[in-house]
Amino acid sequence: MTATSSPVPAEPARGRTPARDVAGLGIGRALAFVAPALLLIAAFLVFPAVWTIYIGITNYRLTGIEAVSPSMVGLSNYTRALNDALFHNALWLTMLFVLGSAIIGQNILGFTLAWILRRARPAVRRTVEALTLLAWILPSTVVAYLWVAFFDRDTGTLNSILGTTGTAWLIDYPMVCLVVFNTWRGTAFSMMLYSSALQAVPPSQLESARMVGASGWQTLRDVVFPHIRGHVLTNTLLISLWTANDFSPFLLTKGGPNHESETVPVYIYNVALQGGELGYSSAISFLLLLANLLVSLIYLRLLRRRA
Repeated sequence: MTATSSPVPAEPARGRTPARDVAGLGIGRALAFVAPALLLIAAFLVFPAVWTIYIGITNYRLTGIEAVSPSMVGLSNYTRALNDALFHNALWLTMLFVLGSAIIGQNILGFTLAWILRRARPAVRRTVEALTLLAWILPSTVVAYLWVAFFDRDTGTLNSILGTTGTAWLIDYPMVCLVVFNTWRGTAFSMMLYSSALQAVPPSQLESARMVGASGWQTLRDVVFPHIRGHVLTNTLLISLWTANDFSPFLLTKGGPNHESETVPVYIYNVALQGGELGYSSAISFLLLLANLLVSLIYLRLLRRRA
């Protein structure tokens, strides 16, 4: 009597993982689901970026013959930007704006509020968080109007408090005003991020530091910061990029007086719409994009080292 042998299924080739469709959708249905998102990304991100790069190598203008039939100028817009004193001034002011209001101002104030509020009464904590968050979510035009009234020369609140009637703060100290304004407005994000990060610090380590007599700075340096270092880098990256691309300074000073508060976004606006040089402004926009990418890569490298 001969035993019949059942067929043995063939083993998959070694080194190859068979493709699996976990959801059972198939390629066609999967593409149909992601197609709307891809179309939106292409329409509002990819196409504007490619269009900006294209315009940056032309002499395209807002009016005139160049508005109808622009011609290719190659890299002349970029070489012009690298030799433009006003662009250098805008870069320098942007770095001051980012350093003063984001890296120093929002970071320190946001962490200070988060550190103080962690032991505050719930009612006090909720009130402070609500007021801080309100400054962040208000429309830029409303916030700018409030701060223009605050810094006003004749009837401004600041002059009334300090007794310095007649001081034109937005004219005499434009960058200081912008740093204070942006620090006040953007602190909410840093405060919320650090409030969440501080919850990851073990209370037992804080109590041990207190029992051995560590000072407040030693506790922050040796216990708190090692646990939230990744959060600090992430927060600094985000608020730096947001501040470098922020257009709200235009609402307060319009880049004046005499280009003393003209950050790069404001300079791009003035060149494009007031000067009509869309090709040149597009080249500057692309340079700003490259600077953002460079800063992002630096921060990501630091995050990898931390990991």
